[in-house]
Amino acid sequence: MFTPKIPVNDQPTGQTIPLSGAAVEHHQVPAPAPVAPTRPTVQLTPGSLALLVGGGTAAVLVIGTVLVSMLLAVAITAGSLAIVALVVRSVLNQERK
Repeated sequence: MFTPKIPVNDQPTGQTIPLSGAAVEHHQVPAPAPVAPTRPTVQLTPGSLALLVGGGTAAVLVIGTVLVSMLLAVAITAGSLAIVALVVRSVLNQERK
């Protein structure tokens, strides 16, 4: 009752023989021939090409501006920390003397 009923396929004939002994034939349906996908070709007109170049240039300029501003923010922060470190060091040296 609790044993699984697994079909046995002793020979690679395509026929599946269940445990009960009755022969069961499986008919394989041939797969349909693959159809090449028909994708529309991209046609660039002079107007769309100019728009594409303009958009790419704008994106490069915006990304460049953001990266340069981030670099400047890091540089200004580093400079400020260096000045603060010099001031703290001079204050501590004056207290020792």
